[in-house]
Amino acid sequence: MISRLLSSESAGDVLTARFRRMFGASPRIFRAPGRVNVIGEHTDYNDGFVMPAAIEFYTWVTAARRGDRVLEAYSEHFDEKISLSLDALAGPPRRHWSDFIRGVAAVLQNAGYNLAGANLAIYGEVPLGAGLSSSASLEVATALALSSLSGVDVPRLNLVKLCQKAEHEYVGMRCGIMDQFIAVFGVAGHALMLDCRSLEYRLLPVPRDLRLVVCNSMVRHELASGEYNRRRADCEEGVKLLQPHLPGIRALRDVAVADLETWKQVLSATVYRRCRHVVMENQRVLAAARALQSGDADRFGHMMYRSHASLRDDYQVSCRELDLLVDLASSSSSVYGARMTGGGFGGCTVNLVRADASDSFKEHISQTYREVTGIIPEIYVCEPAQGAQAWADSESQ
Repeated sequence: MISRLLSSESAGDVLTARFRRMFGASPRIFRAPGRVNVIGEHTDYNDGFVMPAAIEFYTWVTAARRGDRVLEAYSEHFDEKISLSLDALAGPPRRHWSDFIRGVAAVLQNAGYNLAGANLAIYGEVPLGAGLSSSASLEVATALALSSLSGVDVPRLNLVKLCQKAEHEYVGMRCGIMDQFIAVFGVAGHALMLDCRSLEYRLLPVPRDLRLVVCNSMVRHELASGEYNRRRADCEEGVKLLQPHLPGIRALRDVAVADLETWKQVLSATVYRRCRHVVMENQRVLAAARALQSGDADRFGHMMYRSHASLRDDYQVSCRELDLLVDLASSSSSVYGARMTGGGFGGCTVNLVRADASDSFKEHISQTYREVTGIIPEIYVCEPAQGAQAWADSESQ
């Protein structure tokens, strides 16, 4: 893994040298960030509202064009090289990291973009299985690399949608659009409030005296096991059962709190709880955006705590370790709010912390969490980062 602390100059030199040793050519360099979702969990695939921020953990793709129709890709994390023909990309998910490369190339070609063969080397800083969107980071960086090398111009919003499609069809994860969107459209210093139906968004500056501190429980979530897709199916069932009573609704985004309470008897207890989380979470995102815009960190943090309780009790995607991290954070006077972030079943919490107390908070959480669980957490003090770029673009920032 390449240290995120490398300077821009040394990162470029290191990546270039590694690529030359492997492929005997000079590469172009592309990167896309991971993300932390500050609030708005499991609302994106319900046409709702989310508030992610890109973070300074990147997937780097170094790449050079080939003269044939082959993609040869090396993953440093898996220490494995694979070869794919651009003329034979079809097929179901293989549950292998190459599904992301194969899927991105396939959807680009199916959309009419003529790709050239390429050598790719992939280096990841985004922790895998932590809920920080290593998947979308890889997809977007790969798509940017393949399209740029091939000399085709893919509008940024099309690139977002195609990367989401690749994950649906070639990885088997029915993700919403948030992760790919923030990987492309993230802006340094800002969170982004996204309407996942219209894809309109608003940039919200994060005050300089606050930090987003991400605490990795080191418990691996396994969304591919089907829990994520089951939650999505519960939401879709809720909409289907509510539609005869609430004509015109297309997704839980369209359901008001009062209407859900009025018609909850047509839902099973489980489906009702799933729907209640999504309907209320949308309201929390809107309230949090107003709080951030007005500089009310206390109100914003309150929404974060309420979000976690809902994810724990109604959506049931938390776990003992995540709940412990939130409880530990809530006991600190320097923390405004905390919640699990990502798909759940492990992964990370996100904490809104005073900048001047972020180091002491990190030390307190690390020590106490280890004492209780025997697990050493990884803790990242983050500031919002820029979205996907070619390396020359990032150097000019």
